[in-house]
Amino acid sequence: MRIEKSDTPIEGVKCVVNTCKYHASGDYCTASSIEIQPRNASSTEETDCATFYPNTRG
Repeated sequence: MRIEKSDTPIEGVKCVVNTCKYHASGDYCTASSIEIQPRNASSTEETDCATFYPNTRG
């Protein structure tokens, strides 16, 4: 799954994962959409951001 990067952050979404391609200064997410998995999670520890893509800026 490849999500497009947006010029505008997703309002109301805070992301502190600065190693993600979609992370923007101020802890914003610039993905065009996000996906959280898995469907039957029962706790925070069981969830993850499936949109995460490693930042390759060097």
